[in-house]
Amino acid sequence: MPAAHDEPVHYETRGPVAIVTMNRPEYRNAQNSAMTYALDRAFYRAAEDNEIKVVVLAGSGKHFSAGHDIGTPERDAHLPFDRKAGLWWDHSDKKGAESRFARESEVYLGMCRRWRELPKPVIASVQGACVAGGLMLAWICDLIIASDDAFFADPVVRMGIPGVEYFAHPWVMPPRIAKEFLYTGERMSAQRAYEVQMVNRVVPRAELTQHTLELATRIASMPRMGLALTKRAVNQAEDLQGLHTGMDSVFGLHHLAHAHNAETAPDALGGMDVRAMKEAGT
Repeated sequence: MPAAHDEPVHYETRGPVAIVTMNRPEYRNAQNSAMTYALDRAFYRAAEDNEIKVVVLAGSGKHFSAGHDIGTPERDAHLPFDRKAGLWWDHSDKKGAESRFARESEVYLGMCRRWRELPKPVIASVQGACVAGGLMLAWICDLIIASDDAFFADPVVRMGIPGVEYFAHPWVMPPRIAKEFLYTGERMSAQRAYEVQMVNRVVPRAELTQHTLELATRIASMPRMGLALTKRAVNQAEDLQGLHTGMDSVFGLHHLAHAHNAETAPDALGGMDVRAMKEAGT
């Protein structure tokens, strides 16, 4: 899917379908703050547009998303941004847990929860890497279409952290598979993800865009209110199964891990930078 080179997120429409495309292909669409806040604006734009019935979330280049930006030259976690996204205080001028907890409450757990509640169907179109923070973006979507070269991984246990902030693992796959997925940090193929019911369909890489748009267009023929209510019904069922409260409890464990690392390791990520994670096979 095409994307303008000077924007971290590209927005376009095809009839009743909005296509939101992450656009940092040189960094495998690693999510810096500029991208994350741009995604938030794009989802709001799609929600407010009466002509849009369905949203597609995609990534430009070879990969969907390598996750949160932990080391590119454009990493900008310390910078302030237009903060219409939430009610937390500005994290950019704070220190320690006060900064990290506020930031991750807003831009990771908070944003993902709001995006999951967007009252229009959202389809993830996933190719190549869908790792860590990339999983969070795919998992907030109602449907996931994966190319046959896609792979999924959450390697943050290597950092001493019990999974990414939007901890949906035991709901998007069986609990024992989730434990294996986290314990090993190994890549899960698109076919395996389909077998454990984490993705809806696996298609050839060359057909991913066409297949996703055809499905989105088919869904867009349904009544808008019917789609919104159906989405709310299924999301409520997931929450009754413990998704919302489970995430709250694990978010606390996640920040306990950051605090432990800050006292016992070189940094809150346990000293695992981009190079170390690559050398570990992720």
